[in-house]
Amino acid sequence: MKTATKVKTTGDATPNWDADPVLSVEHLTMRFGGLVAVGDLCFNVGRGDITALIGPNGAGKTTVFNCVTGFYKPTEGRIVMRHGPGRQDDAVEAVTASGLKWQSTNAGGVFLLERMPDHEISHKAKVARTFQNIRLFGGMTVLENLLVAQHNPLMVASGFSLGGILGLPSYKRAQQEAIDKAVYWLERTHLVERADDPAADLPYGDQRRLEIARAMCIGPQLLCLDEPAAGLNPRESAELNQLLKYIRDEHNVSVLLIEHDMGVVMEISDHVVVLDYGVKIADGAADAVKSDPKVIAAYLGVDDEAEIDVPEIRKDVAKVAAESDGATAAGSKKASARKAPAKARKPAARKTKAAAPAADTAFAQPLMATGAKAPAKRGTAKASARSQEKTSAKAPEKARAPKTAKAKTGTTGPAKTAAAGGAAKSAAAATPAKAKPATRKPAAKPAPAEASEIKIANSGDYPGKQPHGTRKPRAGGGNNLTRIKGIGPANEKKLNTLGTWHFDQIAAWKKAEIEWVGAYLSFPGRIEREEWVKQAKVLARGGETAFSKRVDKGDVPTSVPGRRGAQPKKTTAKGGKA
Repeated sequence: MKTATKVKTTGDATPNWDADPVLSVEHLTMRFGGLVAVGDLCFNVGRGDITALIGPNGAGKTTVFNCVTGFYKPTEGRIVMRHGPGRQDDAVEAVTASGLKWQSTNAGGVFLLERMPDHEISHKAKVARTFQNIRLFGGMTVLENLLVAQHNPLMVASGFSLGGILGLPSYKRAQQEAIDKAVYWLERTHLVERADDPAADLPYGDQRRLEIARAMCIGPQLLCLDEPAAGLNPRESAELNQLLKYIRDEHNVSVLLIEHDMGVVMEISDHVVVLDYGVKIADGAADAVKSDPKVIAAYLGVDDEAEIDVPEIRKDVAKVAAESDGATAAGSKKASARKAPAKARKPAARKTKAAAPAADTAFAQPLMATGAKAPAKRGTAKASARSQEKTSAKAPEKARAPKTAKAKTGTTGPAKTAAAGGAAKSAAAATPAKAKPATRKPAAKPAPAEASEIKIANSGDYPGKQPHGTRKPRAGGGNNLTRIKGIGPANEKKLNTLGTWHFDQIAAWKKAEIEWVGAYLSFPGRIEREEWVKQAKVLARGGETAFSKRVDKGDVPTSVPGRRGAQPKKTTAKGGKA
């Protein structure tokens, strides 16, 4: 019978899974080539607890099971199984330093599962498991499936077959004990009436329970169940809940289960660990985990995103909004002060431009008098109307052009040499007229942009880099960011607070900025998964995505139909799906 049990997670008390862990997964990493299936994962399974390992498909849950049970050898990390109460930290460190696989202690024993082969994990460390896909011996009877699970004690009792052949009393006793244990679990799983039927003839729900009964025949201290409620109807799920509670309460067996049925998880779990893309995003009691915004974002997606609200982000929103109002008022005063000098300089600029044609004409006349051909654009009034800066820069070049012609034609004959000499003298006489623009005042510097960086007080607490934001949207207003799958009205407001108003801003995000925003909005990895940047690039150039079309039709209740803000010219290229 199970005695005094778990330390609850109320007040300042240490939770049972930290005070008395039967299993500790420490910094577990599993790589398959360049793919990191599980990254630096740490969690404990409390003795006598039902611990649920949950997460979306592909989160790495079964990979963790395979590492714990020896099917995979982890790339990095330590997996500690303890027989006996307490953490036994000294024994764990001693076994780790010695290079041994396990070691008996006064409290029980310590096993390093990452060093042990799978059959020793089952036989010595007493870790049993079921599989996501049922793995029964379909041609054997229900009873025989449970006897196979007890082959180790039967082989020892038979003297490795000789005692069984001769029918030795020790073997007969062991055989009867194995049958009694099998019948016991058949009764608990309501399968005793089908003990002689082939396992393959059982209904799906009965096969699930038979797998659990077979695992319990090993006599485990830790039972690992991979989606035991998959494919069960509500009545069968309720029966499964009762069975797991019975195993925990009556046999003091710790249970680690992977499950997608949240009704099962929340009803029976003492401790819940949540994975997403191989990373732990939540760890705690069931009531705390189910309201965690990271868990909601990972599981529920965009349709319930509007309900995600983090107090820290709300505080940032209020602070930045207040700063924005003050900055807007100050910016208006500075803009007015900058406009007055700009207007005062405009008449001088027009006067300088008016003097430019006369200078160009003076330059062209000597060339025509000597019979030399002027450049096609220099002698025309159209070219002389160019901007003040271009005229000033070209004046010395024009004065030197005849001298260059003289150097090139000096060997061609007297007539051309005389003409070139005359052109050079005329150019020298015209040089003072061209030097006048050099005395003009320098052009006014362009006014600095009013846009400024949005500052978040604790921006350094998040990994990556905060993206550049503006205090207010561009002319025409901000875009309807809810047309991007993954952005609801709540997150649109948070993005606006960060100074992100337009599709092209999101389209310009790099890896570091994506990481920062994901952490700030409390759903790391989701921006990449839902491809915000890819969608934003399509929408920024005027295209459409499958999701934006649904939004505009009003088919997405948590998004706002219609376009907002300045719209780009629609391209002929297809937007594609995002």
